[in-house]
Amino acid sequence: MTVRPRDGIAVLAVGLLAALLPAAAHHIRPTPYGDHLTVTGPGAVAAPAVRVRGAAVEAYGPSDEDVRWRYAREGRWPVAVVGVRGVAMAVWDDGVVTGTGGRGDRVRWHRALPGAGGWLRAHGGRGVLRPMGPGVLAVVTPDRVTAYRTSDGDLRWMLPARGGCAFRPERAVRHAGALLVAQPCAQGAWTAQVIALDAFGRIAPHRRPLANDRPGDRLERPHAEKALASPR
Repeated sequence: MTVRPRDGIAVLAVGLLAALLPAAAHHIRPTPYGDHLTVTGPGAVAAPAVRVRGAAVEAYGPSDEDVRWRYAREGRWPVAVVGVRGVAMAVWDDGVVTGTGGRGDRVRWHRALPGAGGWLRAHGGRGVLRPMGPGVLAVVTPDRVTAYRTSDGDLRWMLPARGGCAFRPERAVRHAGALLVAQPCAQGAWTAQVIALDAFGRIAPHRRPLANDRPGDRLERPHAEKALASPR
């Protein structure tokens, strides 16, 4: 059978289309968590200042107009952001906490706060993000305080509120190296209504050492409360 040139071109076109479809499908797939990270300025600095502007987190250089990168999530709003050791950490209205490299190279990690989305949408993020020393971020919500390693989002420890009590992140204050967090209770002694925290959890005598940090980390003192070992 003789194949005409026109038929050969058609077969070739079909073959090319079949080869390109998987690649095209890969590029149009939704990004995880609806992430949209755009580097907008040349020579991104390692640890830029960060802020919430509208529906995005922005990092900028010497001036407010010197935007280096912008990070948004589809259909979501950031309610607070803080920069620690070259990582920009934000909490969003759906209760997701994210860590983005200071240069805007990638979103390093996502972590979900159970049941926090509705409260964040109603109250905002005032006082929720609390840097706790070298490489640790505490996230304070009414139900619990959760601490993450800033470099990779690894869970360091978790402290639930006592029964009948709730944390008030907007009323937390720093004093003598500790974070004092209000924990109003419907009943109970006044001494239970304020707790003291540091990078290792609740400050208490005889805290147990867990040695659950990565090699080279400086966090080598004892932890308290519900500390968790690093993943295997």
